[in-house]
Amino acid sequence: MSHGLVLGKFYPPHAGHHHLIRSAAAKCDHLTVLVCASTVESIPLETRVRWLREEHPDAEVVGTVDDVPVDYADPAIWAAHMAVFRAAVPAPVDVVFTSEHYGDELARRFGAVHVPVDPARGTFPVSGTAVRADPAANWHFLSPAVRAGLARRVVVVGAESTGTTTMARALARHYRRRGGAWASTRWVPEYGRAYSEEKLTALRAADPAATWADAEFTTGEFPLIAARQNADEDRAARLGSPVLFCDTDSFATSVWHERYVGGPHPGVLKIAEEAEHHLWLLTDHVDVPFEDDGLRDGEHLRPWMTGRFREELERTGRPHILLTGSHRRRLAAAVRAVDALLAGWRFTAPLAESGLPERRYPEGDDESGAG
Repeated sequence: MSHGLVLGKFYPPHAGHHHLIRSAAAKCDHLTVLVCASTVESIPLETRVRWLREEHPDAEVVGTVDDVPVDYADPAIWAAHMAVFRAAVPAPVDVVFTSEHYGDELARRFGAVHVPVDPARGTFPVSGTAVRADPAANWHFLSPAVRAGLARRVVVVGAESTGTTTMARALARHYRRRGGAWASTRWVPEYGRAYSEEKLTALRAADPAATWADAEFTTGEFPLIAARQNADEDRAARLGSPVLFCDTDSFATSVWHERYVGGPHPGVLKIAEEAEHHLWLLTDHVDVPFEDDGLRDGEHLRPWMTGRFREELERTGRPHILLTGSHRRRLAAAVRAVDALLAGWRFTAPLAESGLPERRYPEGDDESGAG
């Protein structure tokens, strides 16, 4: 029974990595994929392992921290790396699959055969370096799980009838018009509203004369709403562009719990911390007429809600801006803020490499293992 090995940083995983892994899996009985992450890198090791396990369920994906300097001409450094590799993969290795010049030496040190896979990167002209330098330009090389993990998530929050849905929808439309990777930009509706509609429908099934004023919320409903909101976002992010717009989020659900039930809900707060967002756009209630659509009853609470959102955003250190004025002015301000967020999208550099023979890498690829 042959044991194959693929190793690399996978920072982040892309189509070239998946091609390497699938090619290797077809040529051995058991394949181990070793993710070697440095502590200086900004995508956590466990995240990369999770992404690869989803994409390659038949491979054994394991991870290790490797902070040893990278110098392919130094035997002592080679030995230090091999100690890390063998601790993570103690079983004997028969075949090592790489796309790298140093693949022969790596295989020799494992006592294995080296099988090169597309060393010219002709099948998928992409590299981890290229993805980190310009995620949007290389978005089509990323799997759904990686897209969901990397997408910049922008949340629109605000009191009742302040235009959060209108803004989220308008922003998605604006970025879709940019084409390319942006053409798949999505927005995620507020699940709490759908839940409220179902609640009112159930009330009216029992009493056709029921109105929203007859509805009551219990504290136990809010964790369900928050968790569903997170799940809806994750599904949309897997299929969307480098930016996702959310009409409220699980953090906002905690403020709505305070409004309807009173006080914070620890469970909702915990769920909110599980979701990663990058920018909040707070829609001011001023200059926005209140529209009663049958599910709203808090016109008098709008100033308080705006204040609470702002207080909680500031208290928790969430980056945010306040959208004021006309819809056109608000949209322009939101686009500027989102563009600034995207322009500041950065990954920390991996450990520098030395001792490699000179070669031409696609898009500046200079990565070890599978990159």
